[in-house]
Amino acid sequence: MKHFATALLVFLAFHTSHSQTYEIGGLLGGSNYIGDVGPTTYINPNNLAVGGMFRWNRSPRHSFRFTAMIAGLESDDADSKETRRQQRGFSFNNSVKELSLGIEYTFWEFNTHSVKPQNSPYLYTGITYFNYESLFLERNNELKKYGNAWSFAIPMVVGYKLTVGRYMVLGAEIGARYTFTDNLDGSNPTGIKEGDPNLKFGNINSNDWYVFTGINLTVMFGKKPCFCTF
Repeated sequence: MKHFATALLVFLAFHTSHSQTYEIGGLLGGSNYIGDVGPTTYINPNNLAVGGMFRWNRSPRHSFRFTAMIAGLESDDADSKETRRQQRGFSFNNSVKELSLGIEYTFWEFNTHSVKPQNSPYLYTGITYFNYESLFLERNNELKKYGNAWSFAIPMVVGYKLTVGRYMVLGAEIGARYTFTDNLDGSNPTGIKEGDPNLKFGNINSNDWYVFTGINLTVMFGKKPCFCTF
């Protein structure tokens, strides 16, 4: 019994010493698309994006992060600098609903339990699963919606965050999503008249991207680590 009690105390001390802080909050910003319609500027927010965020700070240098976001996507050939696209005159509207899970790394230590102000640049990546509206090109050269689909994407995010007071973290970030689909713009439809080459346009060997540019604000909660000795 004595050995059991000792082992239990050691386990509790280890578990307590590894207690971590959590964060929950929201994100707000703009979104834009890069593909076969409109301009190809990577950072060019032209629609609203909103969502929520949860962080589990596993150490002062890395966190597990989950986000859910809804973003509008739109683009118009008239805004392109390419003469060929301007003459073609395509445009579309779409939206994505994404769930993303991954790891966030800070460039230097970001101790959420410190009483001193904290700040650091960070990188985030992981896996994104998102829903979007399927489009196709009609005979009158208009892009129409015919359903919706799910696909994966790889998020590549760079940002900067700092503590605000004792319990809040404010961040600003730019994050590109490389998607596993080429039909956010209707250029490469699947599941509808796939054998008709007239429904496809642009570079069908290159997938689409979308980008989020904005801020996030989270509230910290959870127990502060207790380094106890017995």
